[in-house]
Amino acid sequence: MTLRVASPVSGRVVPLTEVPDPVFAQAMVGPGVAVEPDRGRADVVSPVDGTVVTLHPHAFVVATSEGAAVLVHLGIDTVKRKGEGFTLHVVKGEAVRAGQPVVTWDPAEVEAAGFAPICPVIALDAAPEVVLDQAGGPVAAGDALFSWQR
Repeated sequence: MTLRVASPVSGRVVPLTEVPDPVFAQAMVGPGVAVEPDRGRADVVSPVDGTVVTLHPHAFVVATSEGAAVLVHLGIDTVKRKGEGFTLHVVKGEAVRAGQPVVTWDPAEVEAAGFAPICPVIALDAAPEVVLDQAGGPVAAGDALFSWQR
């Protein structure tokens, strides 16, 4: 089975190695890609159909009915903001569809506060070789970001 993972934000696709955090850059939590988001207030959408199993203002995980879990992390070290600048639209345990708004944020505001707004999108507990067909260049929220061979 192949799972289509959509981009949670609009922006420019970059390799994980460009994320200024070794945990993501070295794929310690799993393979994936990152998106350098367009600046300006925007909705962050679910990358897959599933259930919100982890929810913080700056990060969330959606698990599919088949057990695949995708992490979306909004910026680096943004946990230090304690939720400031993030508006949640769902609750933990809620079923979501790919493309459904989960959080609203402003990457320019995050950047102005001294944090990198880059967004890692990670296939949790996956081997590197299962992430295929990675998008390149610009993407819109909801566009295919990568395929996860399961």
